[in-house]
Amino acid sequence: MEWTDQGLVLGVRQQGETSVVLELMTASRGRHLGLVRGGKSRRLSPVLQPGNTVQVVWRARLDEHLGVFTVEPVTSRAASLMAEPAAIFALQTLTGHLRLLAEREPHAALHGAVEAALDVFAQADRPDLLDFGAFIARFELVLLEELGFGLDLSVCAATGARDELHFVSPKTGRAVSRGGAVGYEDRLLRLAPFMTGGRSNGGPEELRDAFRLTGHFLSRHIYAPRGLREPTARTEFLTQIDRLVEVV
Repeated sequence: MEWTDQGLVLGVRQQGETSVVLELMTASRGRHLGLVRGGKSRRLSPVLQPGNTVQVVWRARLDEHLGVFTVEPVTSRAASLMAEPAAIFALQTLTGHLRLLAEREPHAALHGAVEAALDVFAQADRPDLLDFGAFIARFELVLLEELGFGLDLSVCAATGARDELHFVSPKTGRAVSRGGAVGYEDRLLRLAPFMTGGRSNGGPEELRDAFRLTGHFLSRHIYAPRGLREPTARTEFLTQIDRLVEVV
């Protein structure tokens, strides 16, 4: 068995004294693992950093085997992203989200979105925390959809209205309009306008609302059933957002 593809590096784990098991996210084959011989070497170690894109050839006797990767660099972003603490947490959050997906199950939209976003942020002199955060929040919505737990943010669950959608029911995941929420506002999650195609970035307060929304459903449908806690990287990234709220 053999195939060639490009993939986003999600991480590695040590295998023996000189090799590593590389975890990639590819467009056509999804999340895929393989052994990289000599992966701890000076030549390959900088290449196999989370956030980089590599070209790989995967070989195995049978498709169900772990297999072996031969790796060549394509796009190196890790060093630029790791220059900013907030960008490190954002990168770790995104790669952690991709690791929630089943192995060898393609999710081309998620893969393409992450690679495109990382290209933009890695090329910036200093990654914009609000833009990075807005992307991650929207990405989490798509992730929930891809995992089978999508939210219905198109119409008010109470009135059927399609305008003035400012809240989401924490039980059903359906949007609620301002009028439909009267008297129940404190029981609902706030829906930031940029999450449904409004302003590209509504500021740190709206960004925090967006993360509360996606975090609630990630915890309910993904983390808790798998016995997981919210990733430390996501928590640390939200701490950075909180600092912006305090400044503003």
